Amino acid sequence: MRVAARSFRSGDDAMTAIAGGTHNIAWGDTLSGLAARYGTSVDALMAANSKISNPDLIYAGDTLVVPGAAGAGRGAPADTVAGPGAVGGPGTVTGNNAAAIAEQFIGRNAGELKYSDELPMQSWVPNNVNCANFVSAVLQKAGLIEPGQASASVDQLANNLKGDGWQTVSLQNAKPGDVVLMQRDGQSHVVLFAGFDNGRPTFIGSNNVNADGSQRVSWGGASGNYEIITPSR
Repeated sequence: MRVAARSFRSGDDAMTAIAGGTHNIAWGDTLSGLAARYGTSVDALMAANSKISNPDLIYAGDTLVVPGAAGAGRGAPADTVAGPGAVGGPGTVTGNNAAAIAEQFIGRNAGELKYSDELPMQSWVPNNVNCANFVSAVLQKAGLIEPGQASASVDQLANNLKGDGWQTVSLQNAKPGDVVLMQRDGQSHVVLFAGFDNGRPTFIGSNNVNADGSQRVSWGGASGNYEIITPSR
């Protein structure tokens, strides 16, 4: 059994993958916030990323070219989701943990998966809010929770897991398959910790990366205030 660490941490740059002149957009990022962070302007970011037509609409998992940053150039296309071998993407997750199971579904739309028999997802959940639905289903498939503990609500899933003895751990002590709970601007999101890639944390979840705002299983998706919880061992 692990000893509980701090419940939440704020603004941890390790939660956002950055390499060279690109930024892997995380859940909760805004174009204006990224412009301020990198010392540039919203107009400059839009000029460097031609697929962004609305400054108020960017998607987690997309790769943003940051003009003037070290290594900036053409970079990856703005609609590329980071994955194995890509900017911000980890290598293959190994083992039978929940993260390894989740990785099998990278690139699949949540709207498709919830109607398949591959994961025990709830089909009634709207296509743009399947993060807890996906994580619950993966945890069930990994044998970590019972069907009655699954939930399409992030907060309810968190309560169910903690009620079953899941405990808070630090990022440094997290293991692949641990659950990452996030809060940013009053919104909740959940993904799975997938391990470290060259010292950088990686995550897998059902994220709003499709152009219509619906979710697809992708790398990334962690941002804002977060808590990592793990089953008691």
